Amino acid sequence: MKLADQPVQVEVSIQDIFFESEPVSESPISVDTWQDWFSRWLEHLQPNLTATGAYELCLRLTNDAEIQSLNAQYRHKDQPTDVLAFAALEVEAPQFEYPAEIPLYLGDIVISVETARSQAQQEGHSLQQELAWLSAHGLLHLLGWDHPDDNSLMAMLSMQETLLRSVGLGTQYLTEKT
Repeated sequence: MKLADQPVQVEVSIQDIFFESEPVSESPISVDTWQDWFSRWLEHLQPNLTATGAYELCLRLTNDAEIQSLNAQYRHKDQPTDVLAFAALEVEAPQFEYPAEIPLYLGDIVISVETARSQAQQEGHSLQQELAWLSAHGLLHLLGWDHPDDNSLMAMLSMQETLLRSVGLGTQYLTEKT
């Protein structure tokens, strides 16, 4: 549905950012960088959900306490996790007429910066790389990817690695995360 000569447009809404349980005004990744990453990733994935290729998503960088609350409420797992994705689309394509001038809302990605920081330290890479890894994972979930078995998990991890490579980040994740 997307016109081939139109670039993907993404609006990323960055919500509250927490470090060490205290809100801060700046992310370790600029809004422009987030915009660039998600645009490149969607261009690579070519979801073709809108004629214009315009998408919107919300990214919330938070702490373990908040993500644990969300995980308990929505997944019935009362523990912190690294990333949650809340897809706005529950079907492959919208089943209604969607105004072309409005970006298609994909959903929300919530990442615990506390858990991301811990995982980055364990894996020996930067917080920026871990946040990119987790946000790519969340985006794939928003687009309908899932990992109920080992084969689908490996396919998803491989795509995450491809997405990170597309924005110039290392490709060591697949071997580190498995």
